[in-house]
Amino acid sequence: MALLLGLAACGAEPIWSEQHEIDRVAFRAAGPAKLTLVTVINNRSGAGAHTGLLINGPQRVMWDPAGTWWNPNAPERNDLHYGMTDRMVDIYVDYHTRETYHTVLQEITVSPEVAARAMQLAAKYGAAGKTQCSYSTSQILSQLQGFESIPVGYFPTKTMAAFGKLPGVSTRKVFDDDADDNSGLLPAG
Repeated sequence: MALLLGLAACGAEPIWSEQHEIDRVAFRAAGPAKLTLVTVINNRSGAGAHTGLLINGPQRVMWDPAGTWWNPNAPERNDLHYGMTDRMVDIYVDYHTRETYHTVLQEITVSPEVAARAMQLAAKYGAAGKTQCSYSTSQILSQLQGFESIPVGYFPTKTMAAFGKLPGVSTRKVFDDDADDNSGLLPAG
């Protein structure tokens, strides 16, 4: 209980879905193991607004530290969302992409062991405090074999730039003209 109170004081919002909910939605995308760094960029200033990490390993999960996105079909355990089907990934990206923000997706193929380790580190990290999205993600990445060059830091665009220097990274940018108020994209309740 003291840990939960401490996390709440730091702005972290611990959420713990039941195992049966996670088992119900377990999903792994076809193809090789991959990591996809997701960076949300402010269209006016060019500043990074959010960092997340899509992990396709033993399952496809979304590390969304200090994020506001949620969906009942993607149960969460302390910022790690399970059941990230193609549809859930599209919903996640659409939620973040709007007239004032675009989303950068940087994907790299990794070994199954690296993907499994990324998932393990994200699951162990716990709920991240507000403004800790890039810090927690870069901390996880820097512990992975082949990602030691990623500096741990607070700025999403710096994490994105370092990730982009890795050999084999493919980059895709997503733009949308949806209204800035994205609350309608979250399920009611």
